[in-house]
Amino acid sequence: MSEKRKLSEIGSRRGDALLARGRSSRSNEAGRFERLQTEAFDDGWSGSEDDEPSRVETTLTAEKAKTIISRNESPDLGFDRSVNPYRGCEHGCIYCFARPTHAHLGLSPGLDFETKLFYKPEAASLLRAELSKAGYAPARVQLGANTDCYQPIEKKLGLTRDVIRVLSEFKHPLGITTKNHLVTRDIDLLAPMAAQGLAVVVISVTTFDRRLARDMEPRASTPERRLDAVRELSQAGIPVIVNVSPIIPGLTDHEIERIVERAAEAGARHAHYSVLRLSRELKDLFKEWLASARPDRAERVMSLVRQTRGGKENDPRFGLRMVGEGPVADIMIDRFRAARRRFGLDGKVGPLRTDLFEVPPKMGDQFSLF
Repeated sequence: MSEKRKLSEIGSRRGDALLARGRSSRSNEAGRFERLQTEAFDDGWSGSEDDEPSRVETTLTAEKAKTIISRNESPDLGFDRSVNPYRGCEHGCIYCFARPTHAHLGLSPGLDFETKLFYKPEAASLLRAELSKAGYAPARVQLGANTDCYQPIEKKLGLTRDVIRVLSEFKHPLGITTKNHLVTRDIDLLAPMAAQGLAVVVISVTTFDRRLARDMEPRASTPERRLDAVRELSQAGIPVIVNVSPIIPGLTDHEIERIVERAAEAGARHAHYSVLRLSRELKDLFKEWLASARPDRAERVMSLVRQTRGGKENDPRFGLRMVGEGPVADIMIDRFRAARRRFGLDGKVGPLRTDLFEVPPKMGDQFSLF
């Protein structure tokens, strides 16, 4: 069974690709859990006026959450807990590993992921309550581990800033991953935390090709603005790690050395990387985008991707899913490590402190005299 929608509701279509202004997804197929599938069709009104991409507005929906700290046991990550104030991401990066999570909401990992966003208005109060529980043991909390905590709607809603303020009050260790210059807005909170050994920021850089960045990650900060963020955070004493991620063989891998070099010049302290991984619906979304945006490279890029995944388009195994395997992956990794050594970004950023953690007194609490 299928449910058909007019093209005007979801964008215009050029060839077989759905085109929406400022969005990277070329389709809006229903998620894998849905019984009904959506199908775009030509209603007879297409013509010269439909050749230009249509504008698809972003919608925001408040989500009633019961808890805010998410836990994981992944050996591939350097943290076991995260806070995600938002679901979906307006940055619209076509390679985003979080896209398939929108299927759990009954929505498409395609255009819906970029335009139908959810936010947790009580994030800060929920966090305060969870950190105040008896027996809570502090460890690094990561913001932006799923979708970007500084995506454009943060400028209006300020949920990430509220969460950072709570972590600062509790003297709780914090890591942030983002590709948005907006993180510099919160230097006033992050710098004092960094001075106490409580904060580190990871800035992701994929390419310095502005046209490619605009096509591939349309509403994220430009690559140059991300370098500006590295520079401003570093000058404020906040340790910055640059993540060369994802490395896409045949498309962005030739920029590995340049990204590491410029990150070092901007003041980054360390660099790490990950290789493109295409889980679930993401593999079809990425191939659609590639065929539409870079048709001259599509076949070669996907061939190289498969060569990093044992002949498959994805390998979910821990230890390999972030880095791949085989000669193509090995060459990229060797080049990255050599560049990191050459430009002095192979040192480690020290572990964040947990010994300063304390539950701040609530209004009305009686202070101890001893």
